Amino acid sequence: MDGQFLVVFSVALAAALASPLGGAIAIFVRPSSLFLSIAVGLAAGVLFGTFAFEMVPKALELSPLASVVGAFAVGFALVYGLDLYVNRGALAGSRAEQRQRVERFHMRHRPLGSEVTVLAGATSVEELIEGITIGVGAAIEPGVAFIVGLAICIDNISEALSIGELAREESGKDYKARILKWTGLIGASLFGSAMAGWFLLRGLPEGVLGFLLAVGAGGMFYLTVTDLIPEAETHHYLQSAAIAVAIGFLVMLVLSELM
Repeated sequence: MDGQFLVVFSVALAAALASPLGGAIAIFVRPSSLFLSIAVGLAAGVLFGTFAFEMVPKALELSPLASVVGAFAVGFALVYGLDLYVNRGALAGSRAEQRQRVERFHMRHRPLGSEVTVLAGATSVEELIEGITIGVGAAIEPGVAFIVGLAICIDNISEALSIGELAREESGKDYKARILKWTGLIGASLFGSAMAGWFLLRGLPEGVLGFLLAVGAGGMFYLTVTDLIPEAETHHYLQSAAIAVAIGFLVMLVLSELM
């Protein structure tokens, strides 16, 4: 038990510190667009590989197929619902026919905060799901917690870089304080929820742990396809984002086979 706790504590702490580390990098070294496309694309590929090769297969070992499908949908819906909430229920892509209608709606009903606040606040809440996933993963098997934590660590660095870029554009001279505040909150949210997941949920039946792992996979899937990949593509040069996604995906395939 002590060994398992050491694993979840170390993994959660590393993943939590990754966010303020990424924020510090964004403060002292302004990343180029090429670097951002690679960093965010790599995070997307790593997350794809994590839930494809580790989280979903492990969930299927512990829970029936119908339960895993339902749990994945629940995780997806939770993060999607959060996205709708902070954007007042209106979302549209830049080339969508409904874009102008959504922009007019947001002029009357502004999203819950600036672009940085929306991104960082939503990320902080998403970290609750990811942190619980680390705790649950450690209760199932230490290797699961390690791989999930590694993926979240890379993801948190890339998201902190994106938050830093937005904060520079919005905040002027105050951008450093905003970056540190938000990335610190994200890290604390992850660490606290990982510890809660470990202490409160590790005694649950295997079928329930598998369900919770699939919920985490669904939430991470939504984050990847709606935030990370579009963000990486907006900065790509010579398909640098796509290459980085493929590298991250293959790295997690190799790790999942070696663990």
